[in-house]
Amino acid sequence: MKKASAVCYNSEEGIPRLLAKGRGWEAEKIIALAKESGIEIIEDTALAALLDAGVNPGNFIPPWCWEAMARILAFVFSKEEG
Repeated sequence: MKKASAVCYNSEEGIPRLLAKGRGWEAEKIIALAKESGIEIIEDTALAALLDAGVNPGNFIPPWCWEAMARILAFVFSKEEG
């Protein structure tokens, strides 16, 4: 089953926060909204599974997900600079 998560990063907070997560049609809706809004979509099934299993929307991303999140943020920031 397809899973999707929406994450935001605020440099003042310093830790990414989970905005939304969903499976199936909810995941499709999250992806569609991101595309409509021009938000970068990155596929990482392992991270999506971790977030789906252990993080509630509104909470900060936990330390066990930081390595994967750091790779994603580095990719996004490098695209913004280029």
